[in-house]
Amino acid sequence: MDQRWRPTVNERDFIERALQSDLRVDGRRPFDFRRLKILFGREDGSAEVQLGDTRVMGYVTGQLVPPYKDRPNEGTLAIFTEFSPMADPAFEAGRPGESAIELGRVIDRGLRESRAVDMESLCVVAGKHVWSVRVDLHILDNGGNLIDAANIAALAALSTFRRPECTVGGEDGQQVTVHDPEVRDPLPLTIHHLPIAVTFAYFGEGNIMVIDPTYKEEAVMGGRMTATINSNGDVCAIQKAGGEGVMSSVIMQCLRIASVKATDITSKIKNEVNSYTSTKALQKVKRLPASVPRKDNISDVAMKESIDGALEAQSAKASSDVQQINKGDKDHQNIKRNSSLTVDKTAKHKQTSKFIGGPSNWDPYSKGVSLSSLRISQLPESPSIVKDKQEDVEPMLTEWNPEVKSESRLTAGQSDEMQETISPKSLRDAVKPKHKRKKKQQKS
Repeated sequence: MDQRWRPTVNERDFIERALQSDLRVDGRRPFDFRRLKILFGREDGSAEVQLGDTRVMGYVTGQLVPPYKDRPNEGTLAIFTEFSPMADPAFEAGRPGESAIELGRVIDRGLRESRAVDMESLCVVAGKHVWSVRVDLHILDNGGNLIDAANIAALAALSTFRRPECTVGGEDGQQVTVHDPEVRDPLPLTIHHLPIAVTFAYFGEGNIMVIDPTYKEEAVMGGRMTATINSNGDVCAIQKAGGEGVMSSVIMQCLRIASVKATDITSKIKNEVNSYTSTKALQKVKRLPASVPRKDNISDVAMKESIDGALEAQSAKASSDVQQINKGDKDHQNIKRNSSLTVDKTAKHKQTSKFIGGPSNWDPYSKGVSLSSLRISQLPESPSIVKDKQEDVEPMLTEWNPEVKSESRLTAGQSDEMQETISPKSLRDAVKPKHKRKKKQQKS
């Protein structure tokens, strides 16, 4: 693989002298990792890891395949890597290069040889059907130390992967039925431990070493060693690349440091996976199948009964209101017909002067007034009814204001004189009735 960035002699000397003083170009200490960030996709089995400027995405898929003849009771696990020119212009599209093959082998050795994933749990029918799990690693950005970032991406994707549940049946007991995720919940993989890859870079004659080298440090380093180890301290795999020789004491020191770093990274992966699964469980909506009858709680039944009782009470109240309205219409018509004969003036005035109730009594339609009575009231009324109404209004006004009483008497006398002058006189009019005579005598 051609280097994208070729350091000059001065740059090489500057990086080596800084490392001799326990300083690095990005400001870290020799045994410090860059900032690690793990993101999960919408689907199960997808994860993206950001280790500084390095970004790797892992995606896990599974399918039913025939097993290997030498291992009929075990499933398969395969690692595939893709180096795109988008991540580094030095990567060639299509055919994988040496770095891609090396990356896939280091991660595959750490997972399969350590038996991190239980392969026997992937068997459905011995000798016929097993699950084949495939891990695709896509390099999105090459910022150095691709092995560690890709290893963490593969572990995070495997931890969130769910395979469909299968049942075996049929006449011969060999027919496999793969259930839809909506019918039965998918099953996670059985992972015994998490093998973490920790990469060391050597400078000079092997006396200087750092963890998690950047892209520029990889261009200057003289050798590299990757130790795959779990949180229990078990060494799963070791990969040594480069021409620089390393003493055994330095290797043991690297393993001790890698054990501490593996514990920290393992706890971070588990925390991120637990938070992802908890949020996924909250978003999941459980649906009852159509064949299962729905069970109502006691509180729901009581609520239904109270609602039914309230509806019945409202219907009864509405019917009583209609009866009151009809009764009010009939009473209003009878009162209007016999108003000139049977209405008591003082009682009517007292009844109208009293006010009991709130704003509901202000509505004229709440006392049984119908549209038919309103239409009748709009018709022109006879003079006798108008006269009776005027007589009803007079005592109401005169009782509260005596001036109005005197004015009403004057207006009544003037109206009588006007009627006498306007109407044509006859023999009957010449003879004055007795009550008119009494009125004139009272006036005089």
